[in-house]
Amino acid sequence: MDWIASHLTHRNLMLALSLIWSAYVVVVGIWILLQRRAPVATLSWLLSMAVIPVVGIGVYYFLGPRRLKRQRLRRLRSRRKSRMRSSVARLREKVPQAPDSLKQVVKLVTASTHFPVSTAEHMELLVGGAATFDDIMAAVREAQHHVHLEYYIFEPDQTGMALLHLLAEKARAGVQVRLLVDALGSKRLGRRHYAPLEAAGAEFVLFHPTKLGRRLRPVTNFRTHRKIVVIDGRIGYTGGVNITDEEDRRIQPDAYHDVHVRLEGPVVNWLQTVFLEDWAYALEYDSKTEPTDYDALLPELPEGQQVVQVMTSGPDNNMEAIHRVHVSAIHVATRRVWLTTPYFVPTEPSMLALTNAALRGVDVCLLVPEKSDSRLVTAAARSYFDELINCGVKVFEYQASMLHSKTMVVDDHLGIIGTANFDNRSFRLNYEVCVVAYGERLNTKLATQFEEDLQSARRVGYARPQSFWQRLFDSAARLCSPLL
Repeated sequence: MDWIASHLTHRNLMLALSLIWSAYVVVVGIWILLQRRAPVATLSWLLSMAVIPVVGIGVYYFLGPRRLKRQRLRRLRSRRKSRMRSSVARLREKVPQAPDSLKQVVKLVTASTHFPVSTAEHMELLVGGAATFDDIMAAVREAQHHVHLEYYIFEPDQTGMALLHLLAEKARAGVQVRLLVDALGSKRLGRRHYAPLEAAGAEFVLFHPTKLGRRLRPVTNFRTHRKIVVIDGRIGYTGGVNITDEEDRRIQPDAYHDVHVRLEGPVVNWLQTVFLEDWAYALEYDSKTEPTDYDALLPELPEGQQVVQVMTSGPDNNMEAIHRVHVSAIHVATRRVWLTTPYFVPTEPSMLALTNAALRGVDVCLLVPEKSDSRLVTAAARSYFDELINCGVKVFEYQASMLHSKTMVVDDHLGIIGTANFDNRSFRLNYEVCVVAYGERLNTKLATQFEEDLQSARRVGYARPQSFWQRLFDSAARLCSPLL
């Protein structure tokens, strides 16, 4: 009798656990289905939740896909609309030889980001962290009204502390200094480092602090990967260079190889707009006030000859603008697509675009680092090489140092430079910003730099010799592609 009672109790327990597990799967399944993600990703998450219910739901809660809603600055949006013109008309005026396909790219950027085509009086490609830091520091020294900075990585090392001291000096002189850094990417930048900056009168804010704070939903997986500097509303910078000694060969001989761009002219208004909205959003965690002196922040500037457009994306916009524009630009290419990226983990649409372009005779070249700063990402990238090469894509690995540039050259009239890597994280999870330039000026400079970089790279061959364990690791790393 005791055995029977024990057996029945055990069966009841198992039945109860089964019912609880079934209810859990149904509830979590509905939650994930309502996110309306790609079927493969949805099925993967559902399987993970079912197999490891407690751990899985925690991982999904913190790292799973979701969209954020941000309240926009109404006054800024109103001013933005008043300055928008017909993008295609401006392109036709400045680049009369632009093909119709280029006009379609302009429309796509405008529709997906609400940033119109603009112009730049001056656009300079800065190669390497040393050149970038020198140029930014010189411009900061000349600032009269404000200096705005937004960075993913801002290290308290020699480079970072030199810039912090300069910013404090400008703040004491009456210049309004605002520094916004990602809480995770700049985790080594502690209060002892930026306290003197605040004491000088500058403002410092963390983007998505890693603690929950007042937020009901965690934002650990959503980082600002943007690198933006705006000085007096007239000079702007963006690109791949973070504030760290790792980007300066004068300090570290094996520093990252990277590029940045300096902008002057009306396009800086739009780069400023990106910063101001990020700043206002980050203030949710802080008591500081939003800026309101828009006349000084967004000055009227004379038109330039270079046609250019600011492009952003992030988890607050389901349009995936940077992803869409890269794929669209590759599809319309007729002569060349030269892509440089430190992290190559393509989505299915972007992989299809690259291979299609190569198959129809376009010169498609991919330049990636031989070894990135992430072994997992390097392995995932290599898992795509054979397919690319088999379709005619030329794959090169940069050997001189860690390649960190993020650029794309399409034919003779389109160039893209910015903060976005060619991977899932940049396309769908991070806050990113890029500059799209129409015409030959930036395109030629980026193409020249690409050719110079190839001198320090080796071409990857098809079916290159690899051990079984290396092929297995590469294939396993590829499974992590959606999160890389």
